[in-house]
Amino acid sequence: MLKFLLWLVLLVLCWPLALLALVLYPLIWLVLLPFRLLGIAVDGAFALVRALFMLPARVLGG
Repeated sequence: MLKFLLWLVLLVLCWPLALLALVLYPLIWLVLLPFRLLGIAVDGAFALVRALFMLPARVLGG
């Protein structure tokens, strides 16, 4: 909701910039999507390594 209100303010103040932002937002989202997926994969890999290091402590009851 806040983004929409900020976009409306931008529309009133500078309508060409607001329309450009409206057109470019999906393109920027598509460009950044692989980086998000890479971040999810790296986070999962770090969680796996952390779980492997913590396994002996969990087995011993610590």
